[in-house]
Amino acid sequence: MSDPRQHPFSDSVPGLEEAPALLARGKIAACELIPWGSNDAFVVSLADEQGARGLAIYKPRRGEAPLYDFPAGTLYLRERAAYVACRLLGWDFIPPTVIRTGPHGIGSLQLHIDADESTHFFDFRAERQEELQRIALFDLLANNADRKAGHCLLGKDGKVWGIDHGLTFHTVPKLRTVIWDFCGQPIPERLLSPLEALQSSPRRMEALRRALRQYLASPEVEAFSRRLHALLESRQYPELDRYRNVPRPIW
Repeated sequence: MSDPRQHPFSDSVPGLEEAPALLARGKIAACELIPWGSNDAFVVSLADEQGARGLAIYKPRRGEAPLYDFPAGTLYLRERAAYVACRLLGWDFIPPTVIRTGPHGIGSLQLHIDADESTHFFDFRAERQEELQRIALFDLLANNADRKAGHCLLGKDGKVWGIDHGLTFHTVPKLRTVIWDFCGQPIPERLLSPLEALQSSPRRMEALRRALRQYLASPEVEAFSRRLHALLESRQYPELDRYRNVPRPIW
């Protein structure tokens, strides 16, 4: 596969407001396999009739490897559910993600992030604590079983992005993460405030549940709600187990 940074569309990056429409309706002009990872993923070029264009990561359902603990054919739905939950919580560190049919069938399509290849998670973690606190809290809420170092990107826009959320929202505790910086620490009030506002509004909570039920089973949605309540009760990042809670490999 060619490097996405060398792709002819790589210099044209849609804004976050325009990206969902391009992802949903743009014509897929090229589709190239990314030759690593346990599930099929492709970099695709998109263009629409208005001249917007950009790159996206396409993960088709038919390319998902069978897992013993996650229902078959659901990882692409979890990618979308993570993006929806993130936005409804008022955060925007997950790139715009839609579900649509592509060259290999239905799957998720996520805006490609042009990352700074000169650095990686273990280089920038100390300087980007505020952003990583938010990602760590989201991973607790979403029960993320796969927060590898390579799933935190420092974009060339100067922002830390979180990608790869296919292994999320299980009903059984599955957290595996490289973000250990905050174990036992209080969750900052600036992060708890939007959760409290959400939980205190039955209308907003039901809207969140309704949105997630489009992509997740009802028990998974209710487990998400329970985790939100538990974190507001504890108000701190939990201590993690150095065997159970580390992804393998960490990259």
